Amino acid sequence: MSEEIKNLEPKALWEHFYSLTQIPRPSKKEGKAVEFVKKFGEDLGLETIQDEVGNVIIRKPATKGMEDRKGVVMQGHLDMVPQANSDSSHNFETDPIEAFVDGDWVTAKGTTLGADNGMGVAAAMAVLSSNDLEHGPVEALFTVDEEAGMTGANALKPGILKGDILLNMDSEDEGELYVGCAGGEDANVTFSYKEDKLPIDYKAFKISVKGLKGGHSGLDIPLQRGNANKILFRLINKAQNEFGLRLADVQGGSLRNAIPREAFATIAVPENGEGKFKEFVAELEKTIKNELSDTDPGVTITLDAAEAPMFVIDETTQRNLTDAVMAVPNGVIRMSDAMPGLVETSTNLAVVKTSENNTIIAQCLMRSSVDSSKEELAERISATFRLAGAKVELAGAYPGWKPNMDSEILKVMQDTYNNTYGKIPEIKAIHAGLECGILGSAYPNWDMISFGPTIRYPHSPDEKVNIETVQKFWTWILETLKAIPKK
Repeated sequence: MSEEIKNLEPKALWEHFYSLTQIPRPSKKEGKAVEFVKKFGEDLGLETIQDEVGNVIIRKPATKGMEDRKGVVMQGHLDMVPQANSDSSHNFETDPIEAFVDGDWVTAKGTTLGADNGMGVAAAMAVLSSNDLEHGPVEALFTVDEEAGMTGANALKPGILKGDILLNMDSEDEGELYVGCAGGEDANVTFSYKEDKLPIDYKAFKISVKGLKGGHSGLDIPLQRGNANKILFRLINKAQNEFGLRLADVQGGSLRNAIPREAFATIAVPENGEGKFKEFVAELEKTIKNELSDTDPGVTITLDAAEAPMFVIDETTQRNLTDAVMAVPNGVIRMSDAMPGLVETSTNLAVVKTSENNTIIAQCLMRSSVDSSKEELAERISATFRLAGAKVELAGAYPGWKPNMDSEILKVMQDTYNNTYGKIPEIKAIHAGLECGILGSAYPNWDMISFGPTIRYPHSPDEKVNIETVQKFWTWILETLKAIPKK
């Protein structure tokens, strides 16, 4: 099925992208992809370096007559977000992605596609393997673990790379140039609970919140989609007061940087209240559907009979957890004053789930283009969970990228796009954690820009990349490489 994508144009880029779909590369387990690109560079006879964390750097000399141009670093990340539909048996550590053409798009069967950032990686590989392109000195930088911690970018040492210009190919709207991005930080929360025996005359059910679109917790956060964790605990909060609901297990969300699409809980209610409880769930589903009718109309809340658990979470912890999840902020916190329409600060309640050793873990990812706002939001979220008796660890902080409107590469790429397509590309900042902020701190001399083809629904099983924009993205790369200024 997926081999059909190798026949798309530009063929060189799509062939390399197909190769990447065949290599399992979930975040933090992308070792096979590291070995793949390392061998790729070595087989081409190019200088190839792998650093201590797995970043790979491949150098290609300038073509004849272009030796006097500034050096360009083409950068993409090797890992991908491993999200699958609940009915998928896909194993991201062993199975290839089943990519296929769907009209004007390439998508995948029930999983994330990995166009984020396989498109950027494939473009760099296509330049490295070419024999007929014009370019100055080129370095390809393939980083690891971008999606789950920016590990590769954080560990990159100064002085290894020689280039002057960074082309980050990890943006998701063709015809746009990104000159700034948000920083981020994780809040990792832990509740400890005791086990209570399930009261007699209680009946168990499995609650399933499904059908939400989810998506990227930065790019898609202003779309006001439903958060499965918030919806589930809205139900639990009301039902514990009205029906004496007891919570045994919860599994909400899976990734810190994805809006949770699904959440599940094993609960129990008194048998004599079963009928009214079912009516309550059905009525709440109607309410949620009505609230999300424009942004997430596919949401469902279902109730299925379940085997009675031996134990439930102690009532005090259950209420503290529920209060905290209800109270903690989620979604857009503030819009940017400097760039209308851009989210400045946001947070995503990504994960709530029971874990080992009688613990419940929760994860939030805070984003902001203003570091002080990010810090204040982190303190607010921490305080909310601490008041509920949880332990909170803040980790993984990374800086934003401040726009430079006097950038030389910005002017070059505006001109090349205008000359090729007859219009000036839009200049934007992005509410997502591009690696540019981190990489720029190690290489402050770099002139940086970010761009890419059009990708929709990244970080979700609906992820897809527009075929026509991949060709335009590739042409823009080639024209830019030819127009790189002299040293």
